[in-house]
Amino acid sequence: MTLVVGVDIGNSTTEACAAEVGPDGSVTYLGGALAATSGIKGTTDNVPGVARVVREALTSAGRAEPAVVLVNEATPVISGLAMETITETIITESTMIGHNPDTPGGAGLGVGMTVDFAALKENSPGDAVICVVGKSVDFEDAAAGINEAVARGVEVTGAVVQADDATLIANRLHTPVPVVDEVTLIDRVPLGMPAAVEVAEPGRTIRTLSNSYGIATVFGLDAEQTRMIAPVARALVGNRSAVVVRTPAGDVTDRRIPAGSLTLIGERSRRSVGMDAGAGEIMAALRRVTPLTDAEGEAGTHVGGMLARVRDTMSGLTGTTAVRIQDVLAVDTFVPQTVTGALAGEFALETAVALAAMVRTSRGPMRALAAKLRERLGVEVIIGGVEADMAVLGALTTPGTDRPVAVLDLGGGSTDAAVADEHGVRSVHLAGAGDLVTKLIDAELGLENRELAEDIKKNPLAKAESFFHVRMEDGTAKFFDQPLPADTFARVVVLGEEGMRPIPTRHGLAKIRQVRRSAKEKVFVVNALRALEQVAPGGNLRQIGFVVVLGGSALDFEIPDLIAEAVAGLGIVCGTGNVRGSEGPRNAVATGLVARYALTQALGEAVGS
Repeated sequence: MTLVVGVDIGNSTTEACAAEVGPDGSVTYLGGALAATSGIKGTTDNVPGVARVVREALTSAGRAEPAVVLVNEATPVISGLAMETITETIITESTMIGHNPDTPGGAGLGVGMTVDFAALKENSPGDAVICVVGKSVDFEDAAAGINEAVARGVEVTGAVVQADDATLIANRLHTPVPVVDEVTLIDRVPLGMPAAVEVAEPGRTIRTLSNSYGIATVFGLDAEQTRMIAPVARALVGNRSAVVVRTPAGDVTDRRIPAGSLTLIGERSRRSVGMDAGAGEIMAALRRVTPLTDAEGEAGTHVGGMLARVRDTMSGLTGTTAVRIQDVLAVDTFVPQTVTGALAGEFALETAVALAAMVRTSRGPMRALAAKLRERLGVEVIIGGVEADMAVLGALTTPGTDRPVAVLDLGGGSTDAAVADEHGVRSVHLAGAGDLVTKLIDAELGLENRELAEDIKKNPLAKAESFFHVRMEDGTAKFFDQPLPADTFARVVVLGEEGMRPIPTRHGLAKIRQVRRSAKEKVFVVNALRALEQVAPGGNLRQIGFVVVLGGSALDFEIPDLIAEAVAGLGIVCGTGNVRGSEGPRNAVATGLVARYALTQALGEAVGS
């Protein structure tokens, strides 16, 4: 019996499978191991990670030194991500305050001229005013001053407050009015100008100031002025409170940012498409030039910089400048951006396009890696076969599968697919996978925390409704014997492996869940269908009988089901792989390397790199 260890070097993880292979090709699987990939896949930086998983696999198998180490033909694959914001809301010579303080006061819509609190006593009976209250004014003094003005006949229709005092002031008013607080730049609120203050009832959102025609009605705008004010209304959608102040020379613009263009070069044609045309146009152009041989981004733009970084990284690894982009994936998204000209740190969801790109190189670096491994381990190291072929062999150890079978390998940087039938194995490698999903979640929720976005991607959500129970995203309740941490109360939390983690955002559970599922559909479902179309006989998905989903992302609690739903109408049996009937979707390539070695032993073929 020959003790062999198959090693799969992936973009994110390195996996090993230890087995004993008999001269007749019989295989006894002994154990496996998993570790983070050291360095970029397919380079000599992988040596420490490979040495570690080999040792761990042998330890789990209770064996000593192997006779042979088999590694997959892991040609370096480098993915890059770029985000191009397409629009920007800018407010000049007008003012908008549209944020969601936790506790605005009162409810309703108030319209009047802005007046400083200190000057409120100078107003005459019948004047309709919005009172602007600075931080130096105590809430009791503010309420008393407004009550005194109302008693004199002044129509105080609303208030804008710098401190977090809205509820305290509103509760002391004899005549309730809407009060918006926590306006940090209150000194920049223009005085003596027509303004509107709106606060919705708890659980509701504003209706008038988030409607272009509502603002037009309040301020008596004509058609051209209504068109100019539309971005303000758009930025206020979904808020519980808002203030809009109209100045005589008001100018509000929704500016389009030059996002650059992407040139896609195919074997027979090339096409240029502006990033601001959106993901649909970019992917349509890609289909027209397929197969893609290279891509170029306009200099001085995010996409140009991203493609240049990807090329530079690969050039540094291979020592060659002849680096070509193999695939791109464009995804439409929304990115919270600060509204220029707003006074309370308001954000507006601006349209953006996320782009993933991938390059691959030759087998040359693998030979250098194999040589370094021989030196480090002191045993024979063989480049055992093409990754896609090995994944198919490993997938076929899943109970209930048979040829023709398609394999989807969902990783961190790329989505790979292969189909095995009577004609052999066809494979494809596409840009975009788990890393892009994480980036989309991070961007759309405005988290600026990739680690938290990764947690949201991988785990279900809940809402802490008391100190002893949470409401899961599927509506069920989960109770606890011990009180929950104080920072989770009334917050949306992600239920990760290390316990509850509160999400510091004002988005509700339903919104966060929708963003998470949408990101997975835009990347994994789209890429799964793209990949299967490219490897299916004649591009006809109905010719594929079985689809086995493999890789780290196949462990996700949603992704396999989303893909299964997408192909359900095509008569395809789709599910998560269970390699060797015990390993789940992991270890397919490592297992396939051992299976191929056993097959060559049985056939008496020489195996070599």
